[in-house]
Amino acid sequence: MSDFRGLIVAVSGPSGVGKGTVLARVEELLEQANPGSVGHSISVTTRAPRGQEKDGVEYYFRTTEQFEQMIKDGKIVEYDKYVDNYYGTPSDPLTEMVGKGQDVLFDITIEGSLALNRKFDDDTVTIFILPPSMEVLENRLRGRGTETEEKIRKRMEQAKAEIRRAGEFEYIVTNDDLERAARDILAIITAEKLKASKNIHTAKELE
Repeated sequence: MSDFRGLIVAVSGPSGVGKGTVLARVEELLEQANPGSVGHSISVTTRAPRGQEKDGVEYYFRTTEQFEQMIKDGKIVEYDKYVDNYYGTPSDPLTEMVGKGQDVLFDITIEGSLALNRKFDDDTVTIFILPPSMEVLENRLRGRGTETEEKIRKRMEQAKAEIRRAGEFEYIVTNDDLERAARDILAIITAEKLKASKNIHTAKELE
């Protein structure tokens, strides 16, 4: 592991844009290049599992009462409420991974990304993922087979509102091709690691 703190990669975008799939590919490529160098933070949520989702894999699934107790106990770094459900980041795993020098990948809400950026500042990079078009986004939501018409309508309205906030992020990536989107994010991670502010100590050692 590195002697330096890891990079927090906070990725947001509308529901159905493919954040989880893209980040899974990013993690796979990073692990191939350097095994053990990346950690994927698992969010806590009060929404019900979808399909084959398992507790502790895609999310930590908790009741509203359990989630609110975690907030009171200081066990949540940041949280947001989205379509009537809580989503949050557990503090202990994040602190441990970043402290060991691991890069931590986040599939997280807009408010979550911005909160992480405020709290961890230089350790965080924020990326917003766009769909190729709103039609493609709606088709992806329908393709899940788990959403009612009312839920799809709400998610599409929410998506439009979220896309208007893309400019609050440091980088924007369009997910029109999985491999291209994943490699765009890898390029962003590489660029962040090569910033002078993160490497000036190396230059000073050569003086």
